[in-house]
Amino acid sequence: MFRSNIARLAAFDVTVIGGGPGGYVAAIKAAQLGLKTACVDKRGAPGGTCLNVGCIPSKALLYATHMYHDAHANFAKYGLRGGEQVTMDVAAMQVQKTKAVKGLTSGVEYLFKKNKVTYYKGEASFVSASSLKMKGLDGKEEAIESKKTIIATGSEPSALPFLPFDEKVVMSSTGALDLDHIPKKLIVIGGGVIGLELGSVWARLGSEVTVVEFAPRCAATADADVSKALTDALVKHEKMKIMVNTKVVSGTNNGSSVTIEVEGKDGKKQTLEADALLCSVGRRPHTAGLNAEAINLKMEKGFVCINDHFETNVPNVYAIGDVVNKGPMLAHKAEDEGVACAELLAGKPGHVNYDVIPSVIYTNPEVAQVGKTEEQVKKEGIDYKVGKFPFSANSRAKAVATEDGFVKVVTDKKTDRILGVQIVCTTAGELIAEATLAMEYGASSEDIGRTCHAHPTMSEAVKEACMACYSQTINF
Repeated sequence: MFRSNIARLAAFDVTVIGGGPGGYVAAIKAAQLGLKTACVDKRGAPGGTCLNVGCIPSKALLYATHMYHDAHANFAKYGLRGGEQVTMDVAAMQVQKTKAVKGLTSGVEYLFKKNKVTYYKGEASFVSASSLKMKGLDGKEEAIESKKTIIATGSEPSALPFLPFDEKVVMSSTGALDLDHIPKKLIVIGGGVIGLELGSVWARLGSEVTVVEFAPRCAATADADVSKALTDALVKHEKMKIMVNTKVVSGTNNGSSVTIEVEGKDGKKQTLEADALLCSVGRRPHTAGLNAEAINLKMEKGFVCINDHFETNVPNVYAIGDVVNKGPMLAHKAEDEGVACAELLAGKPGHVNYDVIPSVIYTNPEVAQVGKTEEQVKKEGIDYKVGKFPFSANSRAKAVATEDGFVKVVTDKKTDRILGVQIVCTTAGELIAEATLAMEYGASSEDIGRTCHAHPTMSEAVKEACMACYSQTINF
């Protein structure tokens, strides 16, 4: 069955393939529930894309560049002088980013030890539904017998066929996070979360950033009002150029520059050239190396098929996270699935409410939403109400001169139950938690509107938007 140089046979109740947010959380939770657990991850540092080359490093760069931009663009209005003399040391910024990532990855390894999870640095592949071959990063191989296996191998960036990644000129998010210089011109293909966030990073530092988006608007899954407010702010404050209804028809990596041809909705074509290009047109499930054929694992469009209990078509093989076509490709969704799946394997109830999963774009202002947009409820024929409150009328936002944005609440007109909340402001990612909790418990807008909120806080805008749904605002 295995080659003769396999070192030994290890046996577990649960083996998790993949150490990203879904995988490492599933492994820890399974161990906490008394199951003998292993986690196999080939990156060499746990945490997956999110921790190593995604959510965490991008936030480090977003924060650093936000402070830099603030110094140049906003310090004077607070009475702070000399902000224009602040310079950016890109190398030092990258060192801080790397330090944060290493601290968190080592933290996950500590949690594995604390919870007695056996951690393998290597690649696991199926031999049978209950047998795995683990090839370590050191070249050694081990056989693993597992009563149950969870596939949590995540996703990877999708490239355009005519512009493969070299991570220097034509970059995925991984390359854009590791740039050691500020490109004079940067083209971003894709105006979604990754494109807008990383485009913001380099725009703040002085790059001429052009975003090319095929859809009619950037942040296409967001509420139309939200998308407009965000793109208007990025154009105004960070001087980003945004081209919508535009497709990329060809491109060439010139070695030290890149050239693309784009076509507008009117059929007119034009050529764009830049020092670097970030391709952020989406992500695809990563299943290479699993040897899924050995167990006849069912997949559709690259995704592993599962039922409502994370079960694949193969008995005792489960899947969670980005590798399954269920819910959004978000780290926190994968984490919740990891917990729920482990609980089910331990004989306990486990559940994920896919209707109440928040999403955030960490630009400035931030965008956060949970539940349905106004467009969605209108399309579904739901009789609804909308309550909206601008941060220009919020005391805290006014005091600190961060007045861009608003809170928008969508409710069922008959029951007042909250169906969706969208927020645009500097702290939207934090404020959305209140709305998410309210929706998880089936709250009405009146429930939030009659709850006392501290003053002065940005969260009062959430309260006022809810008041606008069932009654009237006080401060607008």
